[in-house]
Amino acid sequence: MGEHDRGNMREPTIRAANGNDARAIAHIYIASWNAGFRGLMPQRQIDTDLVARWAQEIVAPLPHRWWVAEVAGMIVGFTGIGPSRDPIDPDLGELDTIAVDPSMWRRGIGRALLSEALHSLIADGYREAVLWTLAGYEQGQSFYEAMGWSLDGVTRDEGRQVRYCRRLVS
Repeated sequence: MGEHDRGNMREPTIRAANGNDARAIAHIYIASWNAGFRGLMPQRQIDTDLVARWAQEIVAPLPHRWWVAEVAGMIVGFTGIGPSRDPIDPDLGELDTIAVDPSMWRRGIGRALLSEALHSLIADGYREAVLWTLAGYEQGQSFYEAMGWSLDGVTRDEGRQVRYCRRLVS
C-alpha cells in the first residue's frame, strides 16, 4: 500500500464492544501499553487473567460503556467510559481507557473513539469528565490536549499519574 492509498484509509466503524471482543481488546491494550509507555513503565505480556479481566470489564452494566473501532472487519482500537472512580463522583464522567493498535496510530482512530466517548458522556448527563494518564507520556498528552482536555494539576501515585479534565457542556 503506497502513501497515497494510506491517506484514503476507510473511516473506522465504531460499535459497542461485546464479550467476544475481549481477546482482541487485551492484545491492543498490551501492544499500545508496550509501545506508548516504553521507558515509562515495564513492558507487559498478555495472559489469560488479562483477557478474563477485559471480558468482565466490557460487559459491565450501565453507566459503563465500551466501544471498539474496526477497520476492514478487524478490531484496531477501543475505549470505555463510566462515572469517575477517582474522585468517586457519580456526577463526574471518566474516560476509563482508550487504546489503538500501534500499527494504526495517527490515522484518526483514536479521534473517532474519543468522539464517540464524549458524545455518550454528554448524553449520559455529565457536565465534566476526567481521565488519568502517565506523567511524561507526551504522545498521549498531546492527543488529549488536541481533543480539548486540560491538565488540572491533580496527580496520584506519587506524581506518576496526571489528571486531565474536560467540560462537556458550556
